[in-house]
Amino acid sequence: MWSRVIGQRRAVGVLQQALAHDRVANTYLFHGPAGSGPRAAALAFGQALLCERRGRPGGPEGDACGTCLACTKAARLIHPDLHVYLPFPKVSSGADKDDRPSDYPERIAQLALEPYAPVDYRQRGALGDDGPSKKQVEHRRRPTNEFLRRDMTFVPAEGRYVVGVMTDADHVRTEAANSLLKLLEEPGPDVVLILTAERVENVLPTILSRCQRVRFDPLPAEAIEEALVARSGVPPGDAGVVARMADGSFTRALEIWSSESVKEKRALALDFVRKAYTGRPELVAPVIQQASTGGREAIKSWLDLVALWVRDLVLAQAVGAEAQLVNVDQADAVHRFVAALPEADLGAMATLVAEATEAIEANGSAGLILPTLAFGLRDAMFGQSSGHLVTPLDAPA
Repeated sequence: MWSRVIGQRRAVGVLQQALAHDRVANTYLFHGPAGSGPRAAALAFGQALLCERRGRPGGPEGDACGTCLACTKAARLIHPDLHVYLPFPKVSSGADKDDRPSDYPERIAQLALEPYAPVDYRQRGALGDDGPSKKQVEHRRRPTNEFLRRDMTFVPAEGRYVVGVMTDADHVRTEAANSLLKLLEEPGPDVVLILTAERVENVLPTILSRCQRVRFDPLPAEAIEEALVARSGVPPGDAGVVARMADGSFTRALEIWSSESVKEKRALALDFVRKAYTGRPELVAPVIQQASTGGREAIKSWLDLVALWVRDLVLAQAVGAEAQLVNVDQADAVHRFVAALPEADLGAMATLVAEATEAIEANGSAGLILPTLAFGLRDAMFGQSSGHLVTPLDAPA
């Protein structure tokens, strides 16, 4: 039901109109920042498509009723006509390494309980663990053919449609994308396939051209805060801090609240900025060593926390005491920093962190990138930054 989707009135309104006027496309692409609602909306849309009472006397027009047998099955993700496809890494053992991992059903079950749950293999290598998968997570050809293409050729077993929800459609290998394209070229009349993606530019253009696109925007911190209190029982004071750290993603907010390591990494991010200020390698090195554990995705997540500290500094410098900080519990430290370093080039600091994140994402060496970032931040704090992590070759002398 749409009540499970946080905010996103415009996107939800488009889908409600499609349901109410029976103008449902065969293929959709719900795209927007991870955790902002594309997956939750895809599941709600799938439930509404299968609802037995929708569009009938006494039933809803643009939503699921939530009470019929089809709705209860769809809500639990056990309806035979509703299928969810998560990308996953190759299994480490066995004759066929493209089999679904053993915890795949458990992840789907958790998704049924909370459509924003952090169950993706890219973000969580193992359930109950905070770390992302250290293996490549993507949709590959054999699972795409064996599961998705097979399921989407069936006629509905119980409902009006066969509905497929393929998450992370921006992480599809080329050969799997070609298999998917064959399905999209001749979809069955009762098939609705919903793709979700964070980065539209990474979706094959020939697939994009066959999708009706629905955009989702980052969630306001206030909406995340309210949902944390109402849905997850987070105390209001904590919910405010977590919501502002989540950067528009309710999934990220759930991760932060449940993760002790994230709280430790937030402190480590502040320590990094402080140690960078000293310019002393012997103080910076232990922080970098601690931050470099856990693989590329973990380092990127930690750099996101560094970026949030820098963002707070920029806001505090520009707005003063009225600044809406992410790290509201550290407001005194933020304002003291700004007051003590009036010459700091905070814009350059933000650029440096962003460039470091891009370099890590491009498989750069953390052992080179993070020390360079530390000393670049130090120069920026004293107003002496070039503005880039690595000075361009064509920069004036």
